[in-house]
Amino acid sequence: MEKPDILFIMCDQFRYDAIAAHGNERILTPNLDKLVQEGKSYHMAYSNCPVCVPARYSIMSGCMPCNTGIYSNLVRSNKVKERCGEYLASVMSKAGYRTFGIGKFHTSPFDEDLGFDIQLRSEELWNNLHQRYELDDYAKYIHESYPEYSHIEQLQGERTDMYYMPQTRALPEKCCAERWLTERAKEQLNSEDKRPYFGFLSFIQPHPPCAPPIPYNRMYDPDDMENPVSTNKEIDFSDEQIPFMNRLIWADEINPFLARSVKARYYGEISYIDSCIGEILDSVRARGNIENTVIFFFADHGDHMGDHHAWQKESFFDQSAKIPFIVWCGKNIRQKPKGELACLTDLFAMATSLAGVRECRDGVNLFERARQSVYGIYGEPGTRLFKCMVRNERYKYIYLSNGGRELLFDMQADPDEKEPVDKQTVLIKMRNELRDVLLANEQTKCMVTETGMVSYPYQERETKRIRQFDLSSGVKDFTVRFKG
Repeated sequence: MEKPDILFIMCDQFRYDAIAAHGNERILTPNLDKLVQEGKSYHMAYSNCPVCVPARYSIMSGCMPCNTGIYSNLVRSNKVKERCGEYLASVMSKAGYRTFGIGKFHTSPFDEDLGFDIQLRSEELWNNLHQRYELDDYAKYIHESYPEYSHIEQLQGERTDMYYMPQTRALPEKCCAERWLTERAKEQLNSEDKRPYFGFLSFIQPHPPCAPPIPYNRMYDPDDMENPVSTNKEIDFSDEQIPFMNRLIWADEINPFLARSVKARYYGEISYIDSCIGEILDSVRARGNIENTVIFFFADHGDHMGDHHAWQKESFFDQSAKIPFIVWCGKNIRQKPKGELACLTDLFAMATSLAGVRECRDGVNLFERARQSVYGIYGEPGTRLFKCMVRNERYKYIYLSNGGRELLFDMQADPDEKEPVDKQTVLIKMRNELRDVLLANEQTKCMVTETGMVSYPYQERETKRIRQFDLSSGVKDFTVRFKG
């Protein structure tokens, strides 16, 4: 049987509930809606580590953080290929595929070769001018094709104190990163190369800053947005990273109006991406092989958007860890995805299965069988930053080593995770399931005791602010600071 064309479309920090077809009556996403309606949308899909870098390495390697060795955005050493094997693009190339990757990769090192025949980067931040103007294909494109905008320090919007402030992109739509990615994708999809293709398209957005271009900046009225979900702050702050992160990214004093305004721009950015995806899908159809094509849409993680008194990601609450995970199959694809549980490591298993070289690693080939549980790990083992999760079709169990705190939620009765349930039989069973997973790995078995899990005396981190200026221009802080 002819090998199918395979297209991955990924967004950064895209919440599961930010798609109209997932029940959101406030947002317009007609192209994603069509993928949901015609394909398989997993309603219990999770990031294995809800933050950018480790999530992306799980996608490329098919492995959990305990095997990639990357548990947060702080990468001490990159030995992913040594630990896990070749990246997905290399495996697909050896299976006879033409491979291309376009967009955000967030690798360490910045210019890591992920095995694509063609790899074009558009990243958020640069540490020096070489990264910006030589290694980042989008920033280089702006510098050469639109030099009148090359003076803009942050092409995606201002960060630091503006990270969660509603903004409008300083660039016109015609030269935004989303447009650049769309045009480069269309070029690859219009290639005359007769080999089947494996494409990976990775949008930077809707990751903050929430700065859609005109006219998407005014598409949604903040007064039409809902307030953040009201939850128990004491329960939310069981994960002390939430208040730490809020302070870090200047989001600790956001009021309800500002939260609604930020969400309006967040939704505007998503509708912009949806329109770009529509153009990409038109190019997929124009190739004439749509019936032998499989399209995946997913995100690396979500965004709290004020729910659980939190902003950003890096928790195992659903707003952060739950992701859209859509599989659309052409009529000639006999394999059909199964179950409702899914996670990022499954992408490797499913893509290689379609290519005829199935290699599951830490994932499950959801074309063959359904998952029973999903696992998540964040933070270096052996430290109080370590936390983990197991989710089955009804319950979610979260363990926080800082203080040895445990949270068990009945996700059917309490989908907003407002109140943990006291069901010791369920809690012990899920804790033991997670212990077995941790014990099976050399990196994480240190977090398991004979009778339970390793805990550390509860300790809050000293709060601080992060400066996210344009390091490529040597800007590290505010120009003038008054102290007194």
